[in-house]
Amino acid sequence: MLMTIRPATEDDLPAITAIYNEVIATSTALYVEDPYSIEDRGAWFAARRAAGYPVLVAYDGTGVLGLATFGDFRAYPGYRHTVEHSVHIRVDMRGKGLGTALVSALFDPARALGKHIMIAGVDAANEGSIRMHERLGFERGAVLREVGRKFGRWLDLMFMQKYLDAPGAPR
Repeated sequence: MLMTIRPATEDDLPAITAIYNEVIATSTALYVEDPYSIEDRGAWFAARRAAGYPVLVAYDGTGVLGLATFGDFRAYPGYRHTVEHSVHIRVDMRGKGLGTALVSALFDPARALGKHIMIAGVDAANEGSIRMHERLGFERGAVLREVGRKFGRWLDLMFMQKYLDAPGAPR
């Protein structure tokens, strides 16, 4: 079956919500404990669109396989050339290259918006995600120790970054 990557629509929100909620329930990829409602994800989706940021889904005949997006790294004007992305894959589709394809599909839209750096905030124990990001050219940055808590334990957050244009490129 052919997989495509396309912009998400409101019709995808139930599947997107299900993917997020499975990740919340079973992993430390999101430092969130309570599941999202479709209304929560609808507001999130509307905010991404209003900001001009993409929400992409990988899709085939079985439905939405995963999603990727980016948003502001921090709200201050000096950070306007930096975005932070997220990528989440349906449980039965992990390890098949969809994360790589979805994150790669974010690079051109970010460049088109004049972004210089893309940040990945990865749970420091998630070696699979760290390796995927390194294959895509992300470099390890800081590890913030015990900044998150979930499942009764402290979690370390690793920031990774990728240049979307040349280091030091003028704006």
